[in-house]
Amino acid sequence: MGAAAASGGEMMRYPPDVSADDIERQFIHSVRSADRAEEPYRHWNVKEVFPVDLCTGLLTMPICPPNLGRTDGTRGNYNKDRCFITPAMRSRFPCCQALGDALQRPGVARTMAETCGIDVAGGYLRMEYMQDLDGSWLEPHRDIPEKLFSMVIYLFTGPDAAEWGTDIYDADQRWVGRSAPDFDSGVIFVPGPATWHGFDPRPIVGIRRLMEINYVRPSWRDRDQLTFPDQPIAPG
Repeated sequence: MGAAAASGGEMMRYPPDVSADDIERQFIHSVRSADRAEEPYRHWNVKEVFPVDLCTGLLTMPICPPNLGRTDGTRGNYNKDRCFITPAMRSRFPCCQALGDALQRPGVARTMAETCGIDVAGGYLRMEYMQDLDGSWLEPHRDIPEKLFSMVIYLFTGPDAAEWGTDIYDADQRWVGRSAPDFDSGVIFVPGPATWHGFDPRPIVGIRRLMEINYVRPSWRDRDQLTFPDQPIAPG
């Protein structure tokens, strides 16, 4: 069987390769086509953020989700169990290398700067692949100002996935709604005093997979979380 398959032509490569050019092109188009909303704080809703081959590459990485049980509503207390797209991850997985290369490029940097109205020069790319299991939740919180922008991309599916969007709160931390968690869609916002969000406790039957993307300030202390620790963002 093996010899026959080998003689029949080139073996199928799975997951398929995806180029940084294709990722950059689709990412920029998605951000520039985003729907901007002002309530309860300014944010942008994006869709079809990644090429499908990149989604396949990320979702097939042989990385087990951390079995944390009932968490305390934070992520920072579980740093040793988190999966950041670091140089080691880039060298191990081609999809991580291609994604990092694409989002490090000047064209993406300019797009984020112009869309969000922020100065990104000198910042650093930070990406995290999240796999939440039942028991995971996030208390209402605001991202720290060391994040120049925050972006989450939903990469989960399943019969209950429609209930797994991010919970949104007003300035008094009252629940006002939940983002629509369509596959390969997401939300962008610039951290500020009113940007309350979280994930209220509820059942997770399966795995709630997400990608968080940030540009962070040069003062970011946890250098081991950065995709290119020695290469600051340069919009050109």
